[in-house]
Amino acid sequence: MKKIVVLLSGRGSNMAAIAAALREERWPASIACVIADRPQAQGLARAAQAGLATAVVERSAFARRDDFERALAETIDAHRPDAVVLAGFMRVLGAAFVERYHGRLLNIHPSLLPAFPGLDTHRRALQGGVAVHGATVHYVGAEVDAGPIIAQAAVPVMPEDDEDALAARVLASEHRLYPMALRWHLDGRLRLQGTRVTLADPRPGEARWLWNDAR
Repeated sequence: MKKIVVLLSGRGSNMAAIAAALREERWPASIACVIADRPQAQGLARAAQAGLATAVVERSAFARRDDFERALAETIDAHRPDAVVLAGFMRVLGAAFVERYHGRLLNIHPSLLPAFPGLDTHRRALQGGVAVHGATVHYVGAEVDAGPIIAQAAVPVMPEDDEDALAARVLASEHRLYPMALRWHLDGRLRLQGTRVTLADPRPGEARWLWNDAR
């Protein structure tokens, strides 16, 4: 049985989507623990309601980032995870932490990377006048939002969109994309070679991208 540790800072909607996929698709895996860096993170309550173990490693309790990351790593390693999943974890992680989990630290970002790394992606997409926006699952690298891309989901930008409407459409695609990419990782079907990821033995209907044409 493969083990997953989820890190979050907020509402935990992607964590909930992954937990639902585990139940509905009967993955040979489980979420060993959901860890938050804020005790008030809504995702902790959602995880507890789903019967998942939770923990808090509070960033504000540590004067130095290195000390926080050391404590966070100790909490993660107690579960011996096959995947460490960032699901709205709003911390920039140091190079040593990232290297510790090389090849098993995954993140989802609400844009089609390398476009719009960082924050305020939906606002910037609208200001940039792009016709297509979306989400990216990637392995975490040393640079923020620049790790090897695993899979992407594209959504149309509609003329009437504001930030909230576009964000909601992207989030719906995230909830499909993240479980799919994570399952590939856990099944050992991803090949990480330098900055590139390939999917081994694609099955009918599988692709490293999703297109949402919902209006």
